[in-house]
Amino acid sequence: MSLNDLTELLELWEELNLTGSDHDNLSHVETLLCSGAISHGAFLHVLSVLYVFIFLVGLAANAPVVWVNLRANSSRYETHLYILNLAVADLCVVATLPVWVTSLLQGGRWPFGDAVCKLTHLVFSVNLFSSIFFLTCMSVDRYLSVTLFASATDSRRKKVVRRLICILIWLLALAASVPDTYFLQAVKSAHYDGAVCRPVYPSHSPREWMVAVQLSFIVLGFAIPFPVIAVYYLLLAAAIPPSSDQERCVSRRIILTYIVVFLVCWLPFHAVLLLDTLSLLNVLPFSCRLENFLDVALHLTQCFSLLHCCINPVLYSFLNRNYRYDLMKAFIFKYSTKTGLARLIDGSETEYSEVAVDSVPM
Repeated sequence: MSLNDLTELLELWEELNLTGSDHDNLSHVETLLCSGAISHGAFLHVLSVLYVFIFLVGLAANAPVVWVNLRANSSRYETHLYILNLAVADLCVVATLPVWVTSLLQGGRWPFGDAVCKLTHLVFSVNLFSSIFFLTCMSVDRYLSVTLFASATDSRRKKVVRRLICILIWLLALAASVPDTYFLQAVKSAHYDGAVCRPVYPSHSPREWMVAVQLSFIVLGFAIPFPVIAVYYLLLAAAIPPSSDQERCVSRRIILTYIVVFLVCWLPFHAVLLLDTLSLLNVLPFSCRLENFLDVALHLTQCFSLLHCCINPVLYSFLNRNYRYDLMKAFIFKYSTKTGLARLIDGSETEYSEVAVDSVPM
């Protein structure tokens, strides 16, 4: 779901209500008469500030990761390709935020036209799914690298397999994003002058389509990835070779952080999205209190979930000493090529690499 999908939740409710003649649908027209608990304009401005913050931090955190991983010696990193693709996906997600912020600052109006509506949402959705899929794949890959393939010597074959997996992940993310993007249109708003970017589902079954899209996002974005991430990282924590009690304890804390961060970032949004889905299915009885809660909670929890784009580079790159070394080296080569310092650091690369290997498989 895009940011504007949530902004236009009430308008979509109106469309759902007017497509049927049953008593349940008519009872939901009451939703349009509910007064918001907070100022809608002030709320959208607060969201805009939060998204600008995520954009700036996400850009500053992911751009160096992409740059360093493109320059670094990838043979030292087991999951180098996944980390690079993860950073690209997170970078593309935050790159779309200025477009959504522009719309939010105009009260949800969409001034960019139909093509940009579809394209921006597609970029946002594909990269959001890709980011989640790459995190899931990394948990499995790291566990298998420590257990089943710990003694494997055919590194070239493993690189080819990982490249194919990366391509497959991008294709799966594209496939997961197409259904919702297909129905997106820049349509005239029923509440104010101007257009809005939102899905327009088939008139004979709009409720069913909306429920299907939301359930697919819950399943592909959380219900499947989180158990996989949790199980394989817990197995990895148990399988880490004992070097010293202190290093093993640190490694397990980092692994636990991977699990907790994914859970904290994504559980609130998917829990609220599930409540909204149950409301659409009339499992939860309609009330203005519930409607106001969903309208605010969907915005806030999605905003909060995007913090993972800022946290991922810290967890999967900046905590790794080899990455920090490559970042320092790349910076010095960029700005100190006329000094002997760059050559000195380059000459010490072999020695550093031997002693600066992290406990957690990278």
